Amino acid sequence: MTFQSAIYAGHVLHVRSRPKKHSLRYSVFSLLIDLDEIDELNNGLRLFGYNRAALYSVHDVDHGNGRAGELRSWLEERLAAAGLEDAGWKIRMLCYPRILGYVFNPITVFFCYRAEGGLAAVLYEVCNTFNERHTYVIPVEAEANGILRHSCAKEMYVSPFMPMNCEYNFRISPPDDDVAINIGESDPDGPLLFATFSGRRRPLSDRGLLHMLLKYPLMTLKVMGGIHWEALRLWWKGVPIYRHEPAAARIASTIVVQNGMNKS
Repeated sequence: MTFQSAIYAGHVLHVRSRPKKHSLRYSVFSLLIDLDEIDELNNGLRLFGYNRAALYSVHDVDHGNGRAGELRSWLEERLAAAGLEDAGWKIRMLCYPRILGYVFNPITVFFCYRAEGGLAAVLYEVCNTFNERHTYVIPVEAEANGILRHSCAKEMYVSPFMPMNCEYNFRISPPDDDVAINIGESDPDGPLLFATFSGRRRPLSDRGLLHMLLKYPLMTLKVMGGIHWEALRLWWKGVPIYRHEPAAARIASTIVVQNGMNKS
């Protein structure tokens, strides 16, 4: 059987333009999980588990409203709140998996397709190291040569080295043979940061997961370690620090409507 679910192996790149130039590049991989296939993956793969312990796993508590068994319904509620209805949503989640029980996902992207196959919305779920999570729900109006472009106001504190009065600009190549998630962050004075994940599709199988273990050992621990290492480098360079502004709710979402205004 051919799965829509897959492994995307590639790299993350960050480039900061001011007030000090700074860049990083790390080799990583993400899983694309089709929610219609997740039980079959759970039952059929030895190295992958859904809401259970495994070498690689995906848990509902790490996404959406954080309650087991409610991820799909929570996503469908967000789509309905955005005025999108469909009898058979096909939802695919691009994320880091837990590895030996540990994960930190700076961003998870949900691609929401109608039953007939058209991409109707993208949900960008952003997490910070303060255990806060904010999801930006953005309907898809049109694709230009397969590229999606979205913008929205930043609603949640993420980094101590980035101000809150910023805008996100997304440029997305949805999953196919390749995937690319490009995010530009700007303040009123212009671009501050460009971040991207690009990956090449591989089959999601026990053999593929074992290969990822050998090529990217303990990757999720390296993600968190890299965050703190890069923070130390930025502090050493004298980049200003912005204190954490607690979110009004630990888990929240924003619907980005067509006139550019946001509503929670």
